[in-house]
Amino acid sequence: MIKHLLGTAIALAGTLILAAPASAHPHVWVTMKAELVYAPDGTVTAVRHAWSFDDMFSVFATQGIDSKKKDEFTREDLKPLAQTNVESLKDFDYFTAATVNGKKAEFDPPLADYYAEYKDAVLTLHFTLPFKTPVKAKDVDIEVFDSSFFVDFSFADKDPASLVGAAAGCKLNVVKPGELDPDLAKRLGQLGPDATVDPSMMLGSQYANKISVRCP
Repeated sequence: MIKHLLGTAIALAGTLILAAPASAHPHVWVTMKAELVYAPDGTVTAVRHAWSFDDMFSVFATQGIDSKKKDEFTREDLKPLAQTNVESLKDFDYFTAATVNGKKAEFDPPLADYYAEYKDAVLTLHFTLPFKTPVKAKDVDIEVFDSSFFVDFSFADKDPASLVGAAAGCKLNVVKPGELDPDLAKRLGQLGPDATVDPSMMLGSQYANKISVRCP
């Protein structure tokens, strides 16, 4: 998905990437919003994502897509792109990890209602991840991160997460990742676009964006 498309971007538009200062390892920046979806019986059923990509990636990803008006794309125009992204996400476990009632929870492939939209030069991918086994949950924890730090995820400043259909009394908490250690940031900045991050760098969940829900 993101890495697959960006790999092509590096090959076709490498001059743009190489011209930028190597101040950090991430090559794609995603601003995200998330909804945790509940059924009427109180079971948690899905995580609904909306991921907005940085300007450069948005422009590259939409190059060559036919549209009636220049730089204006309908959902139908972007349907093949959305499908490619969603299908490829499986290779990266959807960059999403979940724990329900203290146990790791698995996701099924995204529902068929996914789509992409392009507004103000920003590409946004919308998709819903259903839990493989919906359960009534007092505690739900969601983490979104790329363990290689190739993609930099961050919550939107406004309304980063919400609950849909949750029981009264459920409390939502959003935790943004802390700042990278300066020495670690420097080491990441020295990596090339095709580099593999050493696991000893301790990236991943400790720098994850986290959503926690506690219900009575």
